[in-house]
Amino acid sequence: MASLSRKSRNIIRSLTIWFQRQPSKVKAFLCISAALLAMVLIRVLIHNHDNLFVAAELIHAVGILVLIRKLASEKSCSGLSLKSQELTALFLAVRLYCSFVMEYDIHTLLDTATLATTCWVIYMIRYNLRSTYLSELDNFSNYLVVIPCALLALFVHPGTRHYIVNRILWAFCVYLEAVSVLPQLRVMQNTKVVEPFTAHYVFAFGVARFLSCLHWIYQVIDSRGLLLVALGRGPWPALVLLSEIVQTFILADFCYYYVKSVIEGKSVMRLPTGVV
Repeated sequence: MASLSRKSRNIIRSLTIWFQRQPSKVKAFLCISAALLAMVLIRVLIHNHDNLFVAAELIHAVGILVLIRKLASEKSCSGLSLKSQELTALFLAVRLYCSFVMEYDIHTLLDTATLATTCWVIYMIRYNLRSTYLSELDNFSNYLVVIPCALLALFVHPGTRHYIVNRILWAFCVYLEAVSVLPQLRVMQNTKVVEPFTAHYVFAFGVARFLSCLHWIYQVIDSRGLLLVALGRGPWPALVLLSEIVQTFILADFCYYYVKSVIEGKSVMRLPTGVV
């Protein structure tokens, strides 16, 4: 059994080395092919595509639990972005409000649990572990994303029959979710070294965004475009899909280097310049 495991690791390592030696265009082609293959497999294996969105929220919640373990075991919040957690709490709070007044379902329960744990993480960073918080590296201004998202939501929002304020808030949380990870990526860009728990959390967030993006794509395909009509007229339906795609691509580079680091058996993840 140990011999089989060793052979598997050697094969994976050989494939990794071969992949690294390929030109950039070949790497891009292989990554896109792998993503398309994953999309096809998920579509074949998972018949109810609503489960993808539930899975995305569950994986996000698991990522938060990883952060809680880091804070509890290491007694340090080094490498974490407080601003990213605050943006996450903000879009979750707005989405939770919209869920209560517009469509109460299982997503409401999942968002409640995720918001509660995110608020706990924020409390720990702000107060209990403040001495380990690297505020000088967490230098991304939240106003750079909150204000544009609010302005965009004011002009581009759903055309449903709900109150206008609720529709604007719904659009705001969709746009803000798409860019909420940017402060965390800035922290990792500044440090170049990503601790294991932080890397696990960001990777979980990336996987959650990928599944959520697939959920929307498959919903559009299965409804033969009727979902876009149900979301309203104008640019709003396109921006919903674009927001999901943006989230996925923002984290694509990081997820690649995370997988590469895991395959190589590295305990600490190091990012090349310009990755995030």
